[in-house]
Amino acid sequence: MKAVALFSGGLDSTLAIKLIRDQGIDVLAININTGFGSTKDRLEHMQNMCEQVGAELKIIDIQSEYLQDVLFDPKHGYGKNFNPCIDCHAKMFAVAKRVMEAEGASFLISGEVLGQRPMSQNKDALQMVLNESNCDGLLLRPLSAKALEPTIAEVKGWVDREKLEGITGRSRDRQLELVKEIGLEDFESPGGGCLLTDENFAKKMFDFIKYDLFEVRDVPVMKYGRHLRLPDGAKLVVGRNKDENLHLQEIDNDKYFHIKTIGLPGPHSLLSKSATAADKELAAKIILTYCKAQEGKIYTLALDKDKEELQATPFISREEIKPYTIM
Repeated sequence: MKAVALFSGGLDSTLAIKLIRDQGIDVLAININTGFGSTKDRLEHMQNMCEQVGAELKIIDIQSEYLQDVLFDPKHGYGKNFNPCIDCHAKMFAVAKRVMEAEGASFLISGEVLGQRPMSQNKDALQMVLNESNCDGLLLRPLSAKALEPTIAEVKGWVDREKLEGITGRSRDRQLELVKEIGLEDFESPGGGCLLTDENFAKKMFDFIKYDLFEVRDVPVMKYGRHLRLPDGAKLVVGRNKDENLHLQEIDNDKYFHIKTIGLPGPHSLLSKSATAADKELAAKIILTYCKAQEGKIYTLALDKDKEELQATPFISREEIKPYTIM
């Protein structure tokens, strides 16, 4: 007997896998990459969690499919920000079902808890996701199973329902009891894993689609740096720290110039290649304002490894940058 688990790497999905593994069922944990997960590389953490509960891990990349089918025209609309949660979950379950069939597995599991998120994990929303993904009866939610209708796996006796949980609501007391019982180590504290639920990230997304067609290659650009929109329409991204600078340096997207200061430590930046001369000059002033540059002194910045140079002076104050700032 084999099950496929939708696996975020978080505590709930890890515990859900453990409850099923304890019943002698093999579990393939799939992490579905929409492109909008954490800005941190969590692969090592996810592998650690799977090893502790005895599951195999597989990463499924659906970024292109997600942009085409879900993100910009969700049937059930958005949440508070740019998050199409119902449609997103339905897509993930549909993908998981494809994997289940390809792997010869018998059912699906997830770490969802009834009532933990009032909008996306109430009873109606949970059922709606099953209907949309054609997974009704196939998806078992081990942490809340006793509070939900029995699934095929329970009715057919593949899984002992009495050994599952009936957790509801936002309290995590029972989950922490299970952690102690199984000796789980290095698990993550709960937190919003999807960038689309973040208010500031949503602002960047709404701004982007006003000016450009959003593609998979644009996802990394959105994840790092200060984002600004210049008067003639160019987008400017300015690294805020060493880690962001490193990520921005690695971006390969021919929509953007890479800009670095010369002879002065400064942030790594990206600027739309469609930028006018006026926007280029303004971008240079903004970048210098985030450096330890001297007021009134002229500095040089290089575009795309010295293919072009800009000269500018910094603004007197960062307050002058606010009109262009998205976040």
